[in-house]
Amino acid sequence: MKKVLMSATIAAGALAGMASAGDIDAVRAFYTDILTDPAGTTAERYYEVFSPDVVSVPTPPGGEGAQGMLNTIAFLGQVVPDLEWEPQEIIDLTDGRFVVRSLFRGTPVGPFFGVDPATGRGFEAMSIDIVTVQDGLITHTYHLEDWTGAVAQLTSE
Repeated sequence: MKKVLMSATIAAGALAGMASAGDIDAVRAFYTDILTDPAGTTAERYYEVFSPDVVSVPTPPGGEGAQGMLNTIAFLGQVVPDLEWEPQEIIDLTDGRFVVRSLFRGTPVGPFFGVDPATGRGFEAMSIDIVTVQDGLITHTYHLEDWTGAVAQLTSE
């Protein structure tokens, strides 16, 4: 069902004048290569997907700009080594912007958003992002993750 929904979304985008294949490939790589393997993400791979001048709103915990995003990705790789970030829907707005609705899940092995020590419990939550791509690189991302819901799952009795 997920593949059918994503295929239908992509097909609808093609009819409406979809962005280049390189643009949607960058969006997919953000989730499948970077967020789903944060511990394995090298700076080299990161800059194959992101502009060095990327803007992330809100500012990630690791700080502003590309280095802040790299810091945050490294943190996630250390604390949630089994993190998976799976797009459920990608909507091409045909102007270089993509709306991505995703599920993310994992089990923290260390202090995570105020939950210390790790509880051994996992979480699954939703995120919605607006990602802007230019010349095959992500230049801007607005993102909203349900970290409150994730923490509630980690601390529930």
